[in-house]
Amino acid sequence: MPYTVYLKKGEEKRIKDGHAWVYANEAARIEGKDKNGSLAEVRAFDGKFIGKGYINHLSKILVRVFSRDEDYCDECEKQLYIERISEANALRIRLGYDDCYRVVFAEADNVPALIVDKYSDILVMQCLSLGIDKRKQMIADCLVELFSPKGIYERSDSPVRAKEGLEKSCGVLYGEVPDRVVICENGLKLAVDVKSGQKTGYFLDQKENRLASRRYAKGSVLDCFSNSGGFSLNAALSATEVTAVDISQSALDSVKENAELNGFSNITAVCGDVFQILRAYKAENKRFDTVILDPPAFCKSAAEIKDAYRGYKDINILGMKAVRRGGFLITSSCSHYMTLPLFEKMLAEAAKESGRIVRNIEIKCQSPDHPSLLVADETNYLKFFVLQVI
Repeated sequence: MPYTVYLKKGEEKRIKDGHAWVYANEAARIEGKDKNGSLAEVRAFDGKFIGKGYINHLSKILVRVFSRDEDYCDECEKQLYIERISEANALRIRLGYDDCYRVVFAEADNVPALIVDKYSDILVMQCLSLGIDKRKQMIADCLVELFSPKGIYERSDSPVRAKEGLEKSCGVLYGEVPDRVVICENGLKLAVDVKSGQKTGYFLDQKENRLASRRYAKGSVLDCFSNSGGFSLNAALSATEVTAVDISQSALDSVKENAELNGFSNITAVCGDVFQILRAYKAENKRFDTVILDPPAFCKSAAEIKDAYRGYKDINILGMKAVRRGGFLITSSCSHYMTLPLFEKMLAEAAKESGRIVRNIEIKCQSPDHPSLLVADETNYLKFFVLQVI
């Protein structure tokens, strides 16, 4: 008999509004018996139907709801995935995406815990929950049917899987996948390592922001936490010289590879800790016309927010001090725990403590192929600011 999860009184409102997550502590009782990861019904305390989703007794997120149809059943699965993935991709095509983009963004595309990214003719899939993991081959079959890719690679190596009781899982699910996939982003060529690069190989969510950064990248540009060089390459089109800084030599090797792909000779790679290098530049009184800060998430849980706040403030103080008067600081945060109001507060404090007068020029978020649900703060995570030091 399939599981039925009855919620505590009043806990159904957020789910009915469109949020997908049912937390374990919101359940009043669970009836039925089935395998973990199976399809479960979710009902309000009074028994009214709310939705269906995959259950996981090992996770704090007990059920991830993806269907509001009471007649939905296991036999409908493949057709539902075909429809949901098709709808998600149709939005991206309508928005003008072509060679590289996020095809499916989990909850925001009504397919909780599933990520699908497109890199030219290669698809990369992330399974972030038990229910999705159990169905990954079926989902891969749907992707083959819809896209006819040369290959599909699984990059289910996110730490989130541990919270689901899952181990990391990476490998080819279909066809052949090369070590490097060359994509075209904003008219630039990039070689993406889908097998071991960051996330699914590249940070697609900054695509529009990298394009927007070109108008501010004049003279000398310092790209901090450069990774494989997305911002550096865009800056190189309009800047005189670009310095890409990252602690990873392999990332900087990718910067050099991508610079060569595009025929750029004005990018210099510097390997080292960004905090230390910025402090060294401060000691030398060395400044740049534009400084770009695109750090990894400093906090991945609410418990880490205080330490992360200090880290963000420290790096932004150093960044502001490294900008020439009249120049720009381009700064971002990809942690959803660092909310927009909190990030703005941090930047104001950083400006005050840096002794610089700073004004806001532009605010952006993640690219439109990473849409966010108004009822789910978790899906709206990227903050991107362009500030001018005056």
